[in-house]
Amino acid sequence: MDKPTVGILHPGSMGAAVAACAATNAAGVLWCTQGRSPASAARAEQAGLTPVSTLRELLDRSGILISLCPPAAAEDLARDIAGHTFAGTYVEANAISPERAQRIAGLLGPAATVVDGAVVGSPPVGGKTPTLYLSGPTAATTTVETVFDGTAVRTKVLGTEVGQASALKLSYTAFQKTSRVLAALATGMARQYDVDQELLEVAARRSTSYLAEPEYIPKVAARAWRWGPELEEAAGTLSAAGLPPEMLRAAASTLARWNDAKDGELTLTDALDRLAQP
Repeated sequence: MDKPTVGILHPGSMGAAVAACAATNAAGVLWCTQGRSPASAARAEQAGLTPVSTLRELLDRSGILISLCPPAAAEDLARDIAGHTFAGTYVEANAISPERAQRIAGLLGPAATVVDGAVVGSPPVGGKTPTLYLSGPTAATTTVETVFDGTAVRTKVLGTEVGQASALKLSYTAFQKTSRVLAALATGMARQYDVDQELLEVAARRSTSYLAEPEYIPKVAARAWRWGPELEEAAGTLSAAGLPPEMLRAAASTLARWNDAKDGELTLTDALDRLAQP
């Protein structure tokens, strides 16, 4: 089986590092210099990528095209690619919604085969080993897996439906990144009252992630009627400290969906079903 040539769109810190890993099993890895910054050129050179001068050349020479760019630009970039007609495998690996991933598949098809991708983890440098989750047509996901076989980019196929990989990425992002913001707010509130060190000591007693404890969700639902007002109090304290209260008020509003489960016995399915009903 001939090795494919891989093209990388927008070689940022993640894209350049992922592309460098693809070079292990590819015939070559290309990037387009047109309109790119000196910083992009430096990253691409450091990653050992081969420059081409036009997007047309990149598309003509690439059997696999990987899109890793700022999420807001993903659809416009795909629309640009569609205007040039790309006939290979397009890996949409940006942190976008499943609906946007499906729209991109519609934009590029039927000429291209779109694989939905999602990178979870840090760029594959310095011993880091992110996972590239994939969903889409089996033959195409298998080809992408082969490109990264034995590299620092691990791959896992989730299914054949475009949108599954994007859904996983945003599900994880919703918790991971929001929890970081919440940590900043909590620390800022504690610092206003000179108890931030004590907050860290309290937190240090717990080492597991709430995301790994779905069995606790029904307990949250049963206590929502008490937790919501508590978060409203915390939001008021944030506001008084000059910190933004909107996130905690949104959490309190979310808890309100469980108010009728007051101190009840729910299953996880029951709790999640009630959360999904406005």
